[in-house]
Amino acid sequence: MRVAVLQFTHETVTFLDNETGREDFIYPGSPASGADLLATDPKGYMGGFVQVAREYDAELVGITSPLWPRTGTGSGWVTADAYAHFVGIMEEELAALGPFDGVYLNLHGAMAVRGVARPEADIARRVRAVVGPRAILAATFDPHGNEDDDFLKNADFAFCVKYFPHYDAHLQGERAARMLVRAARGDYRPTHATIKVPILTPTVMQWTGAPPWSDLVQRALTWEAREPDLYLNVFFGFPWGDAPDGGMTIQATSNGDAVLAERAAQDVAAFAWRERRGLAVAARIHAMGEGVRLAREATAAGPVVLADHSDRSGRATWLLREVLEQGLPRVLVATVAAPEALADALASGLKPGDPFDARVGGGGDASAGEPVRIRGTVLHVAEAGPPGVAGSGGGGGRWLCIGFGDGCAVVLSPQLAQVVEPEELRRIGLRLENYAVIALKSRVHFRRGFYDSGFAKTVILVEPSEPFLGTTRLDALPYAHMRVADFFPYGDPAGPV
Repeated sequence: MRVAVLQFTHETVTFLDNETGREDFIYPGSPASGADLLATDPKGYMGGFVQVAREYDAELVGITSPLWPRTGTGSGWVTADAYAHFVGIMEEELAALGPFDGVYLNLHGAMAVRGVARPEADIARRVRAVVGPRAILAATFDPHGNEDDDFLKNADFAFCVKYFPHYDAHLQGERAARMLVRAARGDYRPTHATIKVPILTPTVMQWTGAPPWSDLVQRALTWEAREPDLYLNVFFGFPWGDAPDGGMTIQATSNGDAVLAERAAQDVAAFAWRERRGLAVAARIHAMGEGVRLAREATAAGPVVLADHSDRSGRATWLLREVLEQGLPRVLVATVAAPEALADALASGLKPGDPFDARVGGGGDASAGEPVRIRGTVLHVAEAGPPGVAGSGGGGGRWLCIGFGDGCAVVLSPQLAQVVEPEELRRIGLRLENYAVIALKSRVHFRRGFYDSGFAKTVILVEPSEPFLGTTRLDALPYAHMRVADFFPYGDPAGPV
């Protein structure tokens, strides 16, 4: 059995001004093809797919594919040029290297492309046109996908991660491989049902470690446990992608049983709708000043994480400024995207022990605030290494750690870096036991390494007072391709459709 493998992923923040061009996907290691592509993300979707496909002795052909852009999730619309360039290469290689019995598509679900309303569905359509009607197309998705039923009009399978943080990415890759092989052998006839649920929530609310989001996931898992060969997707939606298929989506796939697929999808959609009020307010968010005050009080119980969920560019200085104004001691801020200050410091040859005095962060858009002056001492200059989660940004490049104030430090990165594992900071030379508070730019991903692991005793979520790009007040965003009034809690929609 010959299976083509390709990838095109981006979680696009369409409200950011910096578009994601062809050059952002081109860096050492990207694009990848052949064995190099198959070896990417061994603990994630790709690793799961490759492992199980090889157990079935499938011949895997890695099609030239861009990896996550160097900017991670800190960039806006993918340009039409970048999309056409990379999809065109995929089409050419699929035609030249075929025929194929199947194709695995490692996708995300929230990529937004100028002039292409539903990029993942368009990729499926174009791949299908090349490989023909008999090949089986199976894909994996992030739960923050803006999807409807268009993708499955040309693909056979979609498998979406259920947990946030995304603990089951490898499992979904395994499923994609197993079901592709079964369908190619005639053992499984995929039959789908898709239901849109008009709920729009910021991702900071979507942590699946507590009700009602954990209950929603469990509802889907229970259906899968009860009914062999039934699979449920719960797309939470990605509100910072201005997409015509935004909001929550429930998908069910059965082995030729349309009634079962419809019944399961309807049940999970109805459950989500009943729980809509709780889903919309599942996390408590504090103002910056209040959050820093609470952090000071909580340090007596052990390490504290201050998580600024709202920073979509990585340059925001609101939390750093509040730490300085309140004189909070022993705080590590990781990170502030400060490409200009970082470039100047590196060009001047700064090394550990040297004094540092520069304005960092801010600029770009109102969400980032104003630059903040940091006077201190260089602690570390280090290669950042790969990010803890694919797409979290910050992978590669050099980071600079500056000590300041009363045992405090700030890590400067060239772009948004969503630090999700303590090891990412230890790797650049930091001793985390020296800090009472870790201030991160993250919504939920950080919980895998800083909370679920037992590292932090207290987690405090914060945001600035204005409804900026990462706001929980989504009705303040300038949507053009969807209307927030069509979604709960911003309107009064009738329910699942």
